[in-house]
Amino acid sequence: MKTSGIGLLFAFVFLVFACSKSDNSEGVMNDPDNEDPEATTLSYQNDVRPIIQGNCLSCHGNPPTNNAPMSLTSLSLVQSAIENRNLLSRINNTTNPMPPDGLMPQNARQLIADWANQGFPE
Repeated sequence: MKTSGIGLLFAFVFLVFACSKSDNSEGVMNDPDNEDPEATTLSYQNDVRPIIQGNCLSCHGNPPTNNAPMSLTSLSLVQSAIENRNLLSRINNTTNPMPPDGLMPQNARQLIADWANQGFPE
């Protein structure tokens, strides 16, 4: 009886430790839903340019139309607009949004901000 009690205690302790893994790093690192946006290197060509083309160039083309103050047709022009013209604030502004017909999807706005935070990679 004493050995079966020790065996049960050992099995219980093993189960507790097996089910309560405290190191979550493996699950977090491999979970695509928990990816750090900074961990993925973004690029102007592959990530930002398509967003700008689809949402901004109808007015911010070359030349700008509809009273748009600047062109956004290249990486350097988009970077300059972020650094000098508060582009990130404008695309996130709910009372005076850019584009004027409504905010871009949150994931597109966040991607542009993440790209800027990564140093504007090409």
